[in-house]
Amino acid sequence: MNTASSANAHPLPGGVPLRQDIGLISLVGLAHMVSHFSQLLLAPLFPWLKDAFQASYAELGFLMTVFFVTSCAVQTASGFVVDRVGPRPVLFAGLSLLGLAAFGFASSTSYWMLAGFSVVAGIGNGVFHPVDYTLLNRKVSAARLGHAYSVHGITGSLGWALAPAMMVPIALAYSWRAALVCAGVLAFAVLAVLWVNREQLSLPAAPKPAAGSPAQDDRLDFLRIPAVWMCFGFFFFYAMALSVVQAFAPEAARQLHGVPLALVAVCLTAYMVCAAAGMVLGGFLASDPARCERIVGVGFSLAACIALVLAWVDVSAMAVPVLFGAMGFFAGIAGPSRDLLVKKSTPDNATGRVYGVVYSGLDIGQAVAPLIFGLLMDHGQFQGVLIGLAVVQAVLIASAFNVRRVRRTVLAPA
Repeated sequence: MNTASSANAHPLPGGVPLRQDIGLISLVGLAHMVSHFSQLLLAPLFPWLKDAFQASYAELGFLMTVFFVTSCAVQTASGFVVDRVGPRPVLFAGLSLLGLAAFGFASSTSYWMLAGFSVVAGIGNGVFHPVDYTLLNRKVSAARLGHAYSVHGITGSLGWALAPAMMVPIALAYSWRAALVCAGVLAFAVLAVLWVNREQLSLPAAPKPAAGSPAQDDRLDFLRIPAVWMCFGFFFFYAMALSVVQAFAPEAARQLHGVPLALVAVCLTAYMVCAAAGMVLGGFLASDPARCERIVGVGFSLAACIALVLAWVDVSAMAVPVLFGAMGFFAGIAGPSRDLLVKKSTPDNATGRVYGVVYSGLDIGQAVAPLIFGLLMDHGQFQGVLIGLAVVQAVLIASAFNVRRVRRTVLAPA
């Protein structure tokens, strides 16, 4: 998942009505779902786009690179905008741009039009996590903040699951352009729901630190903490693995195991739905923060084994979606512990800044992976794609334990 929170935001101490918290968490989760849904507007349609625009998989992967590079840049900058003007107008602008981009994709007549609207979509996507975590951290009561984070993560996974489940059947029944039009309608429908409930999303801008104050003077000190950069590296490789699953692994499995085209979307949907289920279980397993590295290690070890099975074992076409579901479940179990890796490495006075840097690794990883694995696809190295996925998952295991190794290195007080 790509995340940045509002710097120095504090949850309310308590006394917030349950209904109010549920309402806000639901609205933020709904917006987050659309953000993740929009990250997969094009990937499920690659077989159609490849023929329509005579593009290679590497060229189509580059569209995802454009999207995530733009999103990464916007994510860093949008946190400052949210603090200045408040999260609500930024959220509305992001949803509007995602809807506009979907309609733009649907009307594109050239590859470069797709690239241009990938920039628009990346701008829209980049605002969500600064907005979401500002609202959750400053409006949800402290006792329910953990549940808010859980819902936020699950709705993101469900957004990823919804994209292929919705886009591919519409493309099969009508056309890829019709699928993208429907995606645009969904974005604006969610915008309408949030507009009707806009009072629940109101929040004054956070006060700016005074010139010369400790909050201002020490704002970059966290960059000297080695564990922060180890977490960044972990999220970079996590995003690479996720990008391979979203864009190429289902098609590679189709080529290797003769999976019908209609089942390719089921593979990705099964992965994402099962990942959400795994996150629920992973939340209970992560109740003891001391074992989060072990949970990450076990989860991604099992996920990597399944990727190798898909690469080397002759399995039936109907078994492939089941294996993708199992791989997603084990990766999902590691999700809450993944977030604890960052929390345990974050100084109390630098939460927002650390999350902004660390989670930008998600966008960068998702920008790099399509370039590498798209070339493998173009050269027919379908087995190599799945083996590469297993290798990246194995690197995640080593990265998680390396974070623990360097975590004791802390920043000395200035």
